[in-house]
Amino acid sequence: MNGKSQPLPEYHPPDPDLHFMASEHRIYDYTHLFHFALRLRERLADVEVSEKRPVLLFADSSDRLVFSIASLFLLNIPYLVLRRDMPSKDLDRVLEHIKPACILETGDSASTLSGTHGLDVVQTETTWMEREAYWTPEKFTLADPGDIAGYFLTSGTTGSPKIVPLKRRQVLFAAFASESNVKPSPNAYWLLCLPLNHIGGISIIYRTLLYHSALFRMDRFDADAVRTFLSENPLFEAASLVPTMLMRLMEDHLFTTHADFKAILLGGGRIPPAFIDAAVTRGIPVVSSYGMTETCAQIAANPILRPSGTYYPKSSVGDIFPPNQIEIRNEEGKVLPAIEEGVIWLIGPQVFDGYTDESLNAGVFDDDGWFCTGDYGHLNRYKQLFIGSRRTDLIVTGGENVNPFYVESVLNGLKGVAESAVIGVPDPEWGQRVIAMVTGDKELTDPASLKKELGRKLYDFQVPKEIHIVKELPKTDLGKIKRSELQGIYTSLVQGEY
Repeated sequence: MNGKSQPLPEYHPPDPDLHFMASEHRIYDYTHLFHFALRLRERLADVEVSEKRPVLLFADSSDRLVFSIASLFLLNIPYLVLRRDMPSKDLDRVLEHIKPACILETGDSASTLSGTHGLDVVQTETTWMEREAYWTPEKFTLADPGDIAGYFLTSGTTGSPKIVPLKRRQVLFAAFASESNVKPSPNAYWLLCLPLNHIGGISIIYRTLLYHSALFRMDRFDADAVRTFLSENPLFEAASLVPTMLMRLMEDHLFTTHADFKAILLGGGRIPPAFIDAAVTRGIPVVSSYGMTETCAQIAANPILRPSGTYYPKSSVGDIFPPNQIEIRNEEGKVLPAIEEGVIWLIGPQVFDGYTDESLNAGVFDDDGWFCTGDYGHLNRYKQLFIGSRRTDLIVTGGENVNPFYVESVLNGLKGVAESAVIGVPDPEWGQRVIAMVTGDKELTDPASLKKELGRKLYDFQVPKEIHIVKELPKTDLGKIKRSELQGIYTSLVQGEY
């Protein structure tokens, strides 16, 4: 139902002499990539890879990782990218549902999984990225739209990773739908400084391949370097950032983008209109977007009409990309008219077909194949989408999703902690920051020690920025935490009144 009958966009292989990627190390063209892909195919020839047994990679940003992801897509080999420091509990859950055929090592680090999970390691080689002339475009194809391109993790209401299989049709439709808003020229760069274990970062690799353009990879976001690239180097025509990154760039009051720069694509949470106003006032072309792992990144965007402006109203994330469709429904499933806020439902070729864990699919799709996003929003009379709340059970901080219930479960397992409540509070830099309130025994007096212990069990972005020890948490008659009162309690704590 999700767009399987839609005709695929046309695709022609890129000219091998065009630039594919650059980094601080060197510039590579498509011939380098194609040579790498052929070497990778030879190395994996004896590995039993299938849709049920993908290749596993680790998201240590490197030139070889980008080459590996691009090559696996060209070779129609499914893959899964994980953080090397992924908590063991989350890793075990993933490996319950996905049985990797091997680990494809793209760096010099020894894999920690080869011994503990019995996975064979296939080592890539730097020499594979050298240019050889024997490649011909006919060796690669983008057919088989129903095949799985890769598996991606997202966190939902349970706090455990959900495994999202993304199909090649989703990749193709997502890339070609967004090109009307942002498409670098051949040999021009799309800046890649997002993590490569998220679809937001990997989608830049996909777009680069499909647009015949190039990307510039950074190991990590460096505000000074990015300012220079976007303001002075005409080869940089696009960038994908989360709002926190753009805010860092704008701390320099003289920063603006160069005259030929096309757009900064912003995602990762609600973007205040005042923030977009500040960027546009400086002539920085910003495109706000809406999407998720399940839709292969953005499925709606606020399109650019001119180099120094965005399409009004600024608070909208724009139109849903055709041929995808949207409905706003109430809690009973009734479709709502324009202006009324409700739950966002989507259908179309960009929408996934279901989670790997079948038990998670109950209630996610209706009988006609529409996907319930869990997000709230409304449409105006022009069918432009306005986001109300991004998955109200989640905290969005710096573009990362934090499940408060998961953080609470870890907190509650620490010595001395009786109970905890985790909330997100507004933050001008991060969008939201994570705050925890805990109760416990008399020995529980040091929030710093709790944060240190959490740092061993959670990702950095999940660790609360503040932990407040309180006597009690507000409860209902049934003993449930009254979450509607937590924001007020936090305000009282800050003011010293609680």
